[in-house]
Amino acid sequence: MTPAKGTPVRVGVFGLLGSGNLGNDGSLEAVLGYLRDRHPEAAVDALCGGPEAVTARYGIPATRLHWYRGEYRTASRAGAIVGKGLGKLVDVFRTASWVRRHDVVIVPGMGVLEATLPLRPWGFPYALFLLCASGRLLRTRVALVSVGAAEIRNRPTRALVRWSGRLAAYRSYRDAQSRDAMRAMGVDTARDKVYPDLAFSLPAPRASEPSGAPGPVCVGVMDFHGGNDDRARAEEIHRRYLDGTTRFVRTLVEEGRPVRLLTGDTCDASVVAAILDAVDSPLVTAAEPASLADLMNEMAAADTVVAVRYHNLICALKTGTPALALSYAAKSDALMEGMGLGAYCHPAREVDADRLLEQFRALEKRSAELRRTLAERNQAAARQLDDQFDELTATLFPATDHAHAQRETR
Repeated sequence: MTPAKGTPVRVGVFGLLGSGNLGNDGSLEAVLGYLRDRHPEAAVDALCGGPEAVTARYGIPATRLHWYRGEYRTASRAGAIVGKGLGKLVDVFRTASWVRRHDVVIVPGMGVLEATLPLRPWGFPYALFLLCASGRLLRTRVALVSVGAAEIRNRPTRALVRWSGRLAAYRSYRDAQSRDAMRAMGVDTARDKVYPDLAFSLPAPRASEPSGAPGPVCVGVMDFHGGNDDRARAEEIHRRYLDGTTRFVRTLVEEGRPVRLLTGDTCDASVVAAILDAVDSPLVTAAEPASLADLMNEMAAADTVVAVRYHNLICALKTGTPALALSYAAKSDALMEGMGLGAYCHPAREVDADRLLEQFRALEKRSAELRRTLAERNQAAARQLDDQFDELTATLFPATDHAHAQRETR
């Protein structure tokens, strides 16, 4: 769909945005920054999980993603089951109506093509499929930009993700293994490119220089219960993760190190509370970040970061602060490898506090060297994302790109 001459291009952004996940909102912030910079004339709105929060924070109109308000609550009563079922039908028409009003729809980053955390097929995967199918039918370009993907075993979820990928007009991935996963699931990725996560385009504070004496450590926590294939042992995984992390924090405190606990989603507050309760010390404090910028400010002031959530790691790496990943998915390993810290990953499902401490101390010994490496990798990531934004403009906004080129030559 091409906008009429003289009318602003209509851009929609889509996803679980404004729902309490700082990484998702950071990806949205990066895309809005691109649109403000390259396409200030665009009229932008959102179809998202938390429309009130998105409108309040970013100043754009927003519509609720699902008609049924209890979509992500377990349906145990007959009324809730009927409501969910009816919502699936209503959302077909709601999504198509929203897509029809746009020239372009952007899905900004996020792991929208993966199931590395517990996920039901008829939740977000179904919503994404409706978006991409509506875009194809109504000739609205749908772009999946720097998204994460992973091979999915559950057949309904796999089918919905595969068809979403096939129906999108543009696809790019935040790492090579995401592209490989989509190829393995039956999507032609020959023209798809790999770029860094969108959060690497956000502004970041400069990391403080270590004083020489052992300084503060940021520990990013997560309400972690394993992934989609771990439901049978979810509580065991959570207990092992929490016990190992608590032991690690307690040891740092015994050594006199200040520890700052950080979250990446509202659901992580219970883990913070459990650690504070178990390690009763004034050296352990907790932050309440409301954005990736808040997380970066915390991490820039630290000597070292240990974190689970993917975008917590990105915040640390973006500020140039050496980080150790408690990795729950291959995407974390790929991120760390790409930023030169591949040796500093520890399995979140099998946290061994003693081994974690060994890795942590090895990381701190190489701190100065790794800070130089991170500075170089961050510069490269910024250049790559500039290239992607150029490509997005040429692919999704050809009319405005041509007009911009004409103005530049006058």
